[in-house]
Amino acid sequence: MWKGETHVRTVFKVRTAACLSAAIALLLSVIGAAPVFSATYYVAVTGSDGNPGTRARPWRTVQKAARTVPPGSVVYVRAGVYHERVEVSVSGTADGGGITFRNYPHETAVLDGTGLVVPLAENGMFFIDDRDYITVKGFEIRNYRTSRKDAVPAGVHVRGASHHIRILNNRIHHIEHNGTLETGTDAFGIAVFGTRGAQSVNNLVIDGNELYALKLGSSESLVVNGNVEHFRITNNVVHDNNNIGIVAIGFEGVSPSEATDQARDGVIANNTVYRIDSYGNPAYGDDRSADGIYVDGGRNIVIERNIVHHCNIGIELASEHFGKATRYVTVRNNFVYLNDITGISMGGYDTRRGSAEHCTVVNNTLFRNDRLQWGNGELCLQYKTRNNVIENNIFHANAQSVLISNAFSDNSGNVVDYNVFYAPDGPAESVWQWKKVDYTGFAAYRTATGNDLHSRFVNPRLVGTSLPDLHLRATSPAVDAGRNLAVAGTKDIDGQPRIHNHSIDIGADEVQ
Repeated sequence: MWKGETHVRTVFKVRTAACLSAAIALLLSVIGAAPVFSATYYVAVTGSDGNPGTRARPWRTVQKAARTVPPGSVVYVRAGVYHERVEVSVSGTADGGGITFRNYPHETAVLDGTGLVVPLAENGMFFIDDRDYITVKGFEIRNYRTSRKDAVPAGVHVRGASHHIRILNNRIHHIEHNGTLETGTDAFGIAVFGTRGAQSVNNLVIDGNELYALKLGSSESLVVNGNVEHFRITNNVVHDNNNIGIVAIGFEGVSPSEATDQARDGVIANNTVYRIDSYGNPAYGDDRSADGIYVDGGRNIVIERNIVHHCNIGIELASEHFGKATRYVTVRNNFVYLNDITGISMGGYDTRRGSAEHCTVVNNTLFRNDRLQWGNGELCLQYKTRNNVIENNIFHANAQSVLISNAFSDNSGNVVDYNVFYAPDGPAESVWQWKKVDYTGFAAYRTATGNDLHSRFVNPRLVGTSLPDLHLRATSPAVDAGRNLAVAGTKDIDGQPRIHNHSIDIGADEVQ
């Protein structure tokens, strides 16, 4: 199923060897295979598939390499435009080494879908189905379009029980479905579907890619869905697309086993996501419901050090399936600002949806979200938000001075404390909503709900509010004011130590 609603000479030698060993260990932990390269092959627009694939006599198509090369190979694709889809039918191995398809250094290799017919079967400009130890690196992938009913274009598509897959430093754009709601509108930038019940897609790295100008319908820019575990979605830039930026999904029947039908045990980190807007998307019409980062039914995921701005919703934790939950997701050390509807949303958007449970939202900086001033504020708690922790965050409201909204009464066991609030109307006139009741004034809200008894209403003194720059000034009252929480992690938004001078700052930035 395709649809879906991130350190004397002998001593020097010893230290160098230790550092080298550590670097090798890190590399192996990511790709899961020794960096063994048995052969190097070349593809060029001047080549021929009848050639041996050497530098002097390269192949003409990437597809020739994708059905030919053995484990341990590197395939260098020279500069040029390749009008082809690539279906990888080879695999690397743990012993023999992985297989890498990549651009030749400092050259631009383009997979261009112009004129290609998008088939009704599963496909992608790079398609990897039940293959292992594969790296796709450094390509520009573009112009793969359709208006055909039930055809779903994708830039990179991984599925089955593929493992040790790395998608690195690619630029993916103008992947489009230009149909109507009646004919279908789904497309993906990068899609990973774990479609086997017993075996997962695992040891997956999606890093350093740029995804933009995608027309996605009810699908997503970058998605992991179904039986996918042990993944890292890091250092990507996702922008100017007409639906969700990054999402981890569960409970859509992608895996035939319900027990494994959840994206889980992953990291979404150091990504920048902006201008994600579903308005005008044929699947959504006038709705603005596209998240920058979304966990829909996933579990045990860390979302950290991301910058999310000018999306419909900044970060959302929810389940769209009744009786199902997003669980044990940690959202920490993120900048979330100037999003249309709210900064962070938790829980089902109506009573027919699932819940957000045992999630942790700590040390984030939220700034002037709910740009449309619909009354959702910086943090929006929806249906069935249960046993979550919301601490050490900065909530800086816009002119409407709404900090928290909670229009549902089914809300229990949540801990909200040790936060900094600020709004233009001041502590006496700002607004919080809790279990469908509006409270005007910080004191009234705390007395009635028991929330935020250790929190403060004070200007956090951010470095800049016009661009904005959400780092803290050294004189900020948020400095050293947080609760020391192990769950806040070891690094702040900039990768600097999270605990400084034996204390922790409130918000995503730790003043050094």
